[in-house]
Amino acid sequence: MSQDRHAKDTLDRIAVINDRCKPGKCRLECKKTCPINRAGGLCIEVLPKDKRAVISETLCIGCALCVKKCPFEAIKIINLPKNLEQCTTHRYGPNSFKLHRLPMPRPGQILGLVGTNGIGKSTALKILAASIKPNLGQYKNPPSWAEIIKYYRGSDLQNYFKKLLDDQFKAEMKIQYVDSVPRTVNSIKSQGGFDTSEIIVLLGQNDDESIQLPKLNVSYKPQKISPKFEGTVQELLEQKIKTMFSHPQFNTDVIKPLNIQPLLSHKLKTLSGGELQRVALVLCLGKPADVYLIDEPSAYLDSEQRIIASKVIKRFILHSKKTAFIVEHDFIMATYLADKVVVYEGKPAEECIANPPINMVDGMNTFLKSLNITFRRDPDNYRPRINKENSQKDQEQKREGKYFHTELD
Repeated sequence: MSQDRHAKDTLDRIAVINDRCKPGKCRLECKKTCPINRAGGLCIEVLPKDKRAVISETLCIGCALCVKKCPFEAIKIINLPKNLEQCTTHRYGPNSFKLHRLPMPRPGQILGLVGTNGIGKSTALKILAASIKPNLGQYKNPPSWAEIIKYYRGSDLQNYFKKLLDDQFKAEMKIQYVDSVPRTVNSIKSQGGFDTSEIIVLLGQNDDESIQLPKLNVSYKPQKISPKFEGTVQELLEQKIKTMFSHPQFNTDVIKPLNIQPLLSHKLKTLSGGELQRVALVLCLGKPADVYLIDEPSAYLDSEQRIIASKVIKRFILHSKKTAFIVEHDFIMATYLADKVVVYEGKPAEECIANPPINMVDGMNTFLKSLNITFRRDPDNYRPRINKENSQKDQEQKREGKYFHTELD
């Protein structure tokens, strides 16, 4: 982007200070060790009433001494590529998350946004849907839409925002938190026996309703997660699962693997979908119960986090000698977790019957047969792969009745 199109931004780095910063509970190590401050400058400033320190990004030399000295690990200094200096799209406040650039939607094309949780994917979509007005980094004095369109003049985004604001087209966005989607179940019939240290995965087609739980001594993680709590993650965990939150074994087996520690000082309502999912799993597993009901633990998690979450759930259930029922649509996660499988049959959103629990392979065969889909085992990574319909492998497995093929050829 040319300099005449954008205001000059000479920052070589950004400083991010999160909610873990507690000036009243430390010795202001960041301020005292900063070379600029020691030379008489004011790179890091902390006033008596400030809830967190403020770092001047124009004065910061990127030495990272403040990062190393902060007792709460609340500071990050991020060096920027030179070509991002003039491409600031949005910033929530001083020393906070900063988004550079935007993806450009094009007619007739599907563009996928990939990245770890909390990296800015949802923020970018909200800007493109005009539910967030990009401030171009000017959080103290946000620009008007006219100024934003002028900022993007000469680019495709200028026409995009202009047409969006003139109602020449609409941008529809599927919300990240699906708590507004109503779900209620008509009836569930089940039978069969279950053992301790066992995970039962429930398989069936999606419907438009939610599960009404019987009055049992259970711990339930719902499918829809609504961040209504006003406080921080730490305040929530101390309030809901105080005993387990301070238990060393629970910290080792659950809290640390799910990487909850960096989220403790964050407000619950500021968490991304994946971060909120991990907190919900901790809350569920932290409640004393004989049966754990976990609805779609893989939702919002990236591929690496799904593997970690699966291992955490499986290890916790095994060690605690409890029983877990899990609803899961990620086939890889379901096959890893399941000791037994309950296959649901019926009409989605109308009626269903839960069959008795059977072993994982037989259950997957029954479920896949109802969908007329066959899976094979990838010889390189051993993961289940869908066979192309009517391919030689697909027809062969269907003739043999092996819709879920566990052996390697």
